Amino acid sequence: MSALLGLPLHRTTVSGGFEIHFAEEGRGTPLVFIHGGMGDWSSWAPQWDTFTRHFRCITYSRRFSSPNQNVLDSGTHSVFAEAQDLVQLLEQWCEEPAILVGTSYGAYTALQTALAAPGRVLALVLTEPPVLPFADEVPGGQEARLQFQREVLDPATEAFRQGDADRAVRMLTDGINGQGPGEAGTADGRARRLRNAEAIRALCVSSDAYPALDRDALRALRQPVLLTHGDRTQAIHRATTSAVSRYLAHARVAQVRDSGHGAHRDNPSDFNALVLDFLRESCPDALRGALPTAGRASSC
Repeated sequence: MSALLGLPLHRTTVSGGFEIHFAEEGRGTPLVFIHGGMGDWSSWAPQWDTFTRHFRCITYSRRFSSPNQNVLDSGTHSVFAEAQDLVQLLEQWCEEPAILVGTSYGAYTALQTALAAPGRVLALVLTEPPVLPFADEVPGGQEARLQFQREVLDPATEAFRQGDADRAVRMLTDGINGQGPGEAGTADGRARRLRNAEAIRALCVSSDAYPALDRDALRALRQPVLLTHGDRTQAIHRATTSAVSRYLAHARVAQVRDSGHGAHRDNPSDFNALVLDFLRESCPDALRGALPTAGRASSC
C-alpha cells in the first residue's frame, strides 16, 4: 500500500470559505499533484512513494471532492475557479515556484494556474487537459466533441438532474475512460469516482465548465511542459491534447503505453519514469538527490 494512504489529512481554506484537504510528505522543491474530475487527494497513490524521494509532494482534493464538504451554490463552476483556488493554495504552501502535475480536469486547472500566476509555476506535467473548445481546431475534433457531448455529457447531466448520481458516474466513467482495461473499471476506481460524484456534478450542471483558455497567453508560456496521453485513450482526449500541443510549441509530448485517460494509474511505472526523466532534463536542480549536471544550465 502506498504511504500516502496512511498520512494524516490537513485542512485549509480559500476565498469564499471553501475548505480544502491535503496531504504532504518529502522535502525539497514543491511538487503539487492535481487530480481529475472524479478523483481526490488519494488519486496519486501510485506516484507518491516515487516522487517523495525527490520532492516535497502535496496532493489535495479540489473544491468539491471528498472529504471536502463545500456546498455547490451556483451553476457557473469552471476551471477558472479551480485555478483561483490553486493560486491561493500555492501562496499558502510554497515560497518558491512549484512543479504542477495534473491529469484531466486537474491538468486543465494546472494549465490555467500557470497562465494566471506564471511566477508560481516552475514546470508543468499535463495529462489530457479537456479544453473542449480547442477540439474543433484539429481534424476530426469537432465530430469527437459533439459525440462526447451527445453520448456522455448530456445523458450524465440528465441523470444528475434526476437525482441518479450512480448512473451519472457510470456513464461518465465509461464515456471518459472507456470500457476497456484500466484502473477506472476496478472496484477501488469505481468507489473513488462515486464518492466524488459532487465534483463532476458541479461540472455537469455548470453553464461554462469547459471554457477556452487564452490562446495568446498559452503561446507565450515559457515553463517546461510535458504533455502526456494514453495510447488507447478516447477520441475526444486525442483531439484536445493535439490542439493544446499546437499552442505549447515547446512542450514535450509523450505517449504512455498500455493506458487510457487515467495514464498515471493505468501504467504508473511508465508514467513515473517519463515524468522523472522530463524533470531531470528540464529542471535538474529541482530534484533532490539528482546527479550533478555540470556544464548544462537548467531551463527552470
